[in-house]
Amino acid sequence: MRPGTRFGAYEIVGPLGSGGMGEVFRARDTRLHREVALKLLPGAYAADPDRLRRFEQEALATSALNHPNILTIYDVGTEAGAPYLVAELLEGSELRAHLDAPLPPRVAADYARQVAQGLASAHAKGIIHRDLKPENLFVTSDGRVKILDFGLAKLRIESSASGSDAATLLRGTEPGVVLGTVGYMAPEQVRGLAADTRSDIFSFGAILYEMLSGTRAFRADTAAETMTAILKHDPPELVDTGLRINSALERIVRRCLEKSPDRRFHSAHDLAFALETVSSPSAPRVDSAAVPALDTR
Repeated sequence: MRPGTRFGAYEIVGPLGSGGMGEVFRARDTRLHREVALKLLPGAYAADPDRLRRFEQEALATSALNHPNILTIYDVGTEAGAPYLVAELLEGSELRAHLDAPLPPRVAADYARQVAQGLASAHAKGIIHRDLKPENLFVTSDGRVKILDFGLAKLRIESSASGSDAATLLRGTEPGVVLGTVGYMAPEQVRGLAADTRSDIFSFGAILYEMLSGTRAFRADTAAETMTAILKHDPPELVDTGLRINSALERIVRRCLEKSPDRRFHSAHDLAFALETVSSPSAPRVDSAAVPALDTR
């Protein structure tokens, strides 16, 4: 799509990225006169029921959220048969870009606290991410962390006192269907069992481990071997890396990575509270570069 092309109320400025889940463009909202990120699923892809369903899941799940640590969705719709969503345009970089080496523990704890707070907000609305990984976390130029891509999110059915459903269970999340990214999946996801909020907490723990150590918690030569490691092995102790890491932070990581969901933090709210004691708002920032705000996988 060329610069200047109109897509509904949005004028394309230029491309930001593309991937299996669609194309992302920098665009200008001609009504509100602001730049946005526009994620488009082309018509050819929209004909794929599975890909279309995942795109619609992302739009539905993310638009229901309003939190400073979650990407803000401004608009969703369809133009010429192609579904799209419009989000805030972020300046910064994916967390993955910062993980060539261990982050300073105070920075890692601060980023982790922000992610936990965003997760707590989503979980409170019955939304489970199911695919947390460094590529789905975005660090803005002012040090704020945003959670991206709820395309694999599951809306838990929560009944009110009257018996009405507060959210709808989306297809593609049934037990026996393995969805997620190898290396960050919880043991129950590897087994194809139903995921819940504690599955996100395990994935979070794998990310925090990587932020602190500079190495992945679970990594092997093949996907099958990585899954086996998730099921049967614990990552090396952080204290064995030679890095000076707060023992309280080490305990938080270990509890997140418990194989049994019942032994993990019971909620992201509890996790965020624990992280408050080891993080500092004055933690130094990490330099960033402008990249797409919307995940394109």
